Amino acid sequence: MATTRSAHTVWEGNLLEGSGTVTFDSSGIGEQAVSWPSRAEQANGKTSPEELIAAAHSSCFSMAFSNGLAKAGTPPTRLVTSADVTFQPGTGITGIHLTVEGTVDGIDEAAFTAAAEDAKKNCPVSQALTGTTITLTAKLA
Repeated sequence: MATTRSAHTVWEGNLLEGSGTVTFDSSGIGEQAVSWPSRAEQANGKTSPEELIAAAHSSCFSMAFSNGLAKAGTPPTRLVTSADVTFQPGTGITGIHLTVEGTVDGIDEAAFTAAAEDAKKNCPVSQALTGTTITLTAKLA
């Protein structure tokens, strides 16, 4: 069964001096302020589209990686994943770097890295971002 998740943004003012609020409609977890300075300069307590992509990518990757490891008979005890999304004003998103450290019994570093690469390639968010270079650092804890 397909699912659709929704969020919306209300923006007021121009790009450089305006600001907005992103509301997470599907989950109801609240709202986050967003602005151009939070995107291109300092966050100053506000989020950005790139931070939201980083959150989506790190969580999607973790789910895909966990599933792949479990299907291979080596379910993880713990995965800690971060995603760094680089934004260059005037150019756009220039890259995403995933970093994962995992506690997984019965697997060596090479198998862990191979499974991480597979998750990077096949998680739905990675697939949605195929026009962006995605790199990965993976290591066992």
